[in-house]
Amino acid sequence: MKSFTTLTGLTALLDKANVDTDQIIPKQFLRKIERSGFGQHLFHDWRFLDDAGKIPNPDFELNAPRYAGATVLVTRDNFGCGSSREHAPWALEDYGFRCIIAPSFADIFFNNCFKNGMLPIQLPFEKVEEIFQVISKKPGATLTIDLEKQTILTEVGTSYSFDVDSFRKYCLLNGLDDIGLTMKKVDKITKFEEKNQKEVPWLYRKVV
Repeated sequence: MKSFTTLTGLTALLDKANVDTDQIIPKQFLRKIERSGFGQHLFHDWRFLDDAGKIPNPDFELNAPRYAGATVLVTRDNFGCGSSREHAPWALEDYGFRCIIAPSFADIFFNNCFKNGMLPIQLPFEKVEEIFQVISKKPGATLTIDLEKQTILTEVGTSYSFDVDSFRKYCLLNGLDDIGLTMKKVDKITKFEEKNQKEVPWLYRKVV
């Protein structure tokens, strides 16, 4: 998993509340077993006018040229609601987003973001609205997110602090998902298995 320390990124605005996971990544694209390749289907029903995903919808916010290459997404209440599919953060991360800012998130989606190297930031509604106003006034505007300091800095100099669980912060800063955390203890796991095999060898006998 990629670590997250400081990000200065082009910022896109999605002015929609209650964006559910079926809109983030529709069910027909969930057949893949690997995590890559989902970005092309992100917001498919909104981004495209056809089922094949060849004709962009000019009225959808994220199709605006000013947002090409955005790595920060600012949106509205209850982002990521709906089903618990982990494909939703996979699609957002594969598309290029590393940070999502909203007044509130669905709990399972919020947790899944951390497990996939993305930073979801929850701010009061009025603070998110201020960021919306700043970004909307300047095409190409960026935000700087400093996870260590837990701050967001706009190009006009306004700064916002945010809360983040200390353990999740540690994992993001060090690029550790659940597998990475386990591998940090591989020496202890190996020693336990060696000891356990001597104590209860019958558990390790191969069945012929």
